[in-house]
Amino acid sequence: MQAIYSRKVIVLIIISSIVKLIAAGLVELGNDEVYYWTYALQSDWNHFDHPPMVGWLIRVTTFNLHWVNEVTLRAGAVICSAISTWFIFKLGKLLENEKAGWYAALIYTFAVYTGFIAGWFILPDSPQMLFWTGALYVMAHIVLQHKEEEKLGNWLILGTLIGLAALCKVHGLYLWVGFGGFLLFHRFTWLSNWRIYAGIAVTLICLIPIVYWNIQYDFITYRFHSDRVTHTSLQWDMLGREIGGEIAYQNPVIAIFLFFALVAVLGNRIRFNRKRMRVWLLWMSVPMILLFWGIALFNPTLPHWSGPAYIPLYLMGAIYLSRKSVRDFPAIIQVAMMLVVVVLAAGISLIRYAPMNFGSQQQENYGEYCPTLDMWGWRAFGSSFDSLYKSDQQNGIMKAGSPLLVNKWFPGGHLEFYVTRDTDIPLLAVGALNDIHKFAWLNRDRKPLAIGDDAYAIVASNLPLQVDSAYGKYFARVEEPVRIDQWRSHKVVRHFYVYRLRQCIAVPKPVLMQ
Repeated sequence: MQAIYSRKVIVLIIISSIVKLIAAGLVELGNDEVYYWTYALQSDWNHFDHPPMVGWLIRVTTFNLHWVNEVTLRAGAVICSAISTWFIFKLGKLLENEKAGWYAALIYTFAVYTGFIAGWFILPDSPQMLFWTGALYVMAHIVLQHKEEEKLGNWLILGTLIGLAALCKVHGLYLWVGFGGFLLFHRFTWLSNWRIYAGIAVTLICLIPIVYWNIQYDFITYRFHSDRVTHTSLQWDMLGREIGGEIAYQNPVIAIFLFFALVAVLGNRIRFNRKRMRVWLLWMSVPMILLFWGIALFNPTLPHWSGPAYIPLYLMGAIYLSRKSVRDFPAIIQVAMMLVVVVLAAGISLIRYAPMNFGSQQQENYGEYCPTLDMWGWRAFGSSFDSLYKSDQQNGIMKAGSPLLVNKWFPGGHLEFYVTRDTDIPLLAVGALNDIHKFAWLNRDRKPLAIGDDAYAIVASNLPLQVDSAYGKYFARVEEPVRIDQWRSHKVVRHFYVYRLRQCIAVPKPVLMQ
């Protein structure tokens, strides 16, 4: 029976990976995904928003940018998700048995955050889940196995995994915080074990690239993020939005189930076979969730920030389920799976075929707030703009090599990936650093705008922009735009406005010192 569960997990990983790879080719990249493409386009030890790991992963799966498309970019997320699922299975087996490991793998696969947000979209969370789940497995191994805490290799591996998690997103360091809390209150004598500090030292070594880069740029990453989480006025609606978002991101069915499992565990209705495993799982989960709830009381937050904190709760739920169910696919898992399948199929269908947009119907911001437009229409527009650009060059309407200007990282990422990537059209960012982000660094490797140059500006109707205000002071005149419509199922769902900016009269100042 034990071997059967192992085979089931392998089949689950294979099937879910195939489904994700097929789905990856059916829709275009989202706002964040095309932005993180720039991390691969210009590798660095750190970036404005996040550490470099996601860019490195994209480099690997696209064969150093030689095979670039939606599938190869997202392949890294799918691969990391597959390995993470195996780690979760092994962790459930270690804590309870293979049946619990199988249930944990099912929960991980059908939770929206781990299965799709981090497991299908290419985001910093994607590689982080690999190192996060690996670190949890090593921790459990150290805590559960006799005298494993005395082996230096275990602590070095743990320190490496946590360091690599932090190279994805810095909050990977919570793994040491949570584990440290567990050791302080439940394994206090271990704190005299020098090997722990060797592991911490390995993590700190992994952080050197991040610190080195931030020293060069006056710790700009942390000044940016601190501005996002240092407001002081209570905002209960923000907390409600955060909690509601977390429920949606975990899959509402799974979130409700985890709540009841957590209540059962806290009420001692479920006892763990392994001593102290309950408190370890709680330390690795609850404080991090409460931390982000506290931040959400004062600041706008995003539900995926706390996503990794739910993974220990998956294990609690899996153990709870292994005691209550004799079925390989319990009803609660079936419902969660069907919800994911329906949402995924409906989402892809709406993105590709919906004959309307689901946002504003006003012409001045037609399509604004429609989520389907983020992931469809950019490739077709890129082809249309390329034809217009070449025609302008051939007919002498615009000067040769006229750049495309953007003033924000979105839709800058989409324009970089779908409009300028396969053409000779240069792209430059003009705007404040908090608006253009990584594009400020890309500017440094590109020919700057010069007096007398012409340029283009593109405005998507769902992302309205006053072009005169953004660029008018740099050019002698801004011509009336050419409108290119985005069609879907024979209906116009968005407009793209292409502005010709004539004769640069003032060069925008670079936002970074050379």
